[in-house]
Amino acid sequence: MKITRAQIYLTEIDGRRPLILRLWTDDGIQGLGEAALAYGIGATGAAALIEEMLRKIVLGRDPHDVEPIWSDLYDHTFWAKGGGPIIFAAISAIETALWDIKGRALGVPVYQLLGGSYRREVRCYANGWSFRAVTPEETARATEMPLKAGYDALKFYPLATPIRNHPNGIFAHVSRREFDRDFEDLAVARVKAVRDAVGPKVDLMVDMSAELTTADILRLGRRLEEFDLTFLEEPVDPFDPEGMKTVADGLRCPVAAGERLYTRYGFRRLFELRAVAVVQPDIGTVGGLMETKKIAAIAEMYNMRVQPHLCAGPVATAAALQLDACIPNFLIQELYPFRVPDHFNLVDAALEPQVRNGRLAIPDRPGLGVDLVESRVAPFLTAEIALGD
Repeated sequence: MKITRAQIYLTEIDGRRPLILRLWTDDGIQGLGEAALAYGIGATGAAALIEEMLRKIVLGRDPHDVEPIWSDLYDHTFWAKGGGPIIFAAISAIETALWDIKGRALGVPVYQLLGGSYRREVRCYANGWSFRAVTPEETARATEMPLKAGYDALKFYPLATPIRNHPNGIFAHVSRREFDRDFEDLAVARVKAVRDAVGPKVDLMVDMSAELTTADILRLGRRLEEFDLTFLEEPVDPFDPEGMKTVADGLRCPVAAGERLYTRYGFRRLFELRAVAVVQPDIGTVGGLMETKKIAAIAEMYNMRVQPHLCAGPVATAAALQLDACIPNFLIQELYPFRVPDHFNLVDAALEPQVRNGRLAIPDRPGLGVDLVESRVAPFLTAEIALGD
C-alpha cells in the first residue's frame, strides 16, 4: 500500500477556517487530518506547507509507517526543528491522516492502534458560549445556553471583549499595554457573575490567553481564587516557562497551558519546572496524535493531567476523541458546541451535536470515525496532487 493522492480543503465558515487534508492510497483507502489553525492567521501558509511536504516526502510512502514518516518530516524539512505552529500544524494534519488510513485499513478505531481505551465516553466542557457577551450581566445570562444543553463545566475569557455587531462573534483580547485597574475590576466582575449564575457545582475555567505581565496576572489571579476555578489557562506567554512557574507558585488555583507549544520538546521546560498542573497540547498543531500521546506520558510521570486543546473543525474533534480514549491521565475535553450547523456538516457524523449531559461517547467506527460530505467540502478544494505530478 502506498499514498498516491491528496486533497487539501481550506474551508471558511462563519469566520473560522478549518484546514482539512484527505490522503488516498493506491487501493482506494482514504484518511483525514486537520491542521488546527481555524482562527488567527496561518491556515493559508499551512496549506502550502502541506502540499510541499506531500510532494517531497510523503507521496509514494507506505501509510502504515506513521512514525518514520513523521521523523522524516521533522528531520528533513530543516525548519521543523525549533519550528512553530504553521509547520507543526501541517505535520499534524499529515500524521493524523496516516493514522486514519491505518485504522480504516485494519477495520479498527484509531484508539485501538494507540494502546486501547481507558473509557467509553469523555466529559466535555463548553467553550464559545460567551463570545457575544460584554457586560458581567450579559456574560451571566449567556451561561443559560450551555447549562440548558447539559454541560456541567464551562470556560470563558474574562479579559476578552466581543466586537459589537460583528457577524461572526469575534472578540478582542486586552493587551498588556492597555490593562489597568478598571479592566481588572471588569474581569473579576465577569467571573463573579458567571460563578453566581452557575452555582458551586459547575466546574469553571478561565482562559487568560497570555495577555498579561507576571505581576498583573498574579494580582488578578489572587482576586479570582475565591471563585473556585478548575484551572487558570495561559496566564503568561507560553514561551516564558519561568514566568509560568512564578504564577503557579503564587496562586492556589491550578495553572494550565500548552496550546501554543509544539512537540514534546516545546513542553520540556514546563515539565522540568513543574510550572503547570494541566497540560493542553493541541493534536492539530503539536505534531499529531502520537506526539500528543508522548506528551501525555511525560505529564503522567510528573503527576499532571491532560486536557487536549481543541478549537478547530470536526475532523480535529474526531481525532481528539480517539486520543482521549487512550490517555490514562485525561482530565476533560474542550468543545465548541454552539457553532453554525455548516461548520459541523463538513463531515457525516460530527461529534459536537452528539453530546449528552456534557458527555460524549467515543466513536468505534474504523479510523477517526468520520467521512467528508462531498457536497459540503467541494467548494473549498484548494489543491489536489497525485504521485507523479
